[in-house]
Amino acid sequence: MAAPTGAASCEDFAEFQELLRVMRTIDDRIVHELNTTIPTASFVGKIDASQTCKELYQSLMDAHTSRERIIKNCIAQTSSVVKTLREEREKAQDDVALLKQLRKEQTKVFNERCRIHYKPPKSQ
Repeated sequence: MAAPTGAASCEDFAEFQELLRVMRTIDDRIVHELNTTIPTASFVGKIDASQTCKELYQSLMDAHTSRERIIKNCIAQTSSVVKTLREEREKAQDDVALLKQLRKEQTKVFNERCRIHYKPPKSQ
C-alpha cells in the first residue's frame, strides 16, 4: 500500500483534508494488513514473515514521511502568504482590499472547518 505521491493542494482545505485521509489508509488498515500478510502456523514455510514485516514497516514509515512532508509544506505555504500580506499591509496600512485579503487568508481554515456549522454575518 503506497501513499499517494501527488502534489498537495493547500488552497482548498477540504481537498487537503481528503488527501490526508487517503494517505492514512495504510494506518487504518494495519490490522487487516497484518492478518493477511503474516502467515499462520500452516503457512510458515511458504512466506518470509521477517521480509513481509520489514516491507510493511517501510510502507508505514514512507506513508508517515509523506504525510509529514505535505503537512509541513502546506503550513509553510500558508505562513508565507500571510507573512507577505502582513508585510504589504505594513507598507500600505490604508489599503482596504489588502486588509480584506489578509483576513481572508488568516481565516481560511476556520471557514473550511466551520462552514457547515456556522456562517459568520457578512460585513458591510
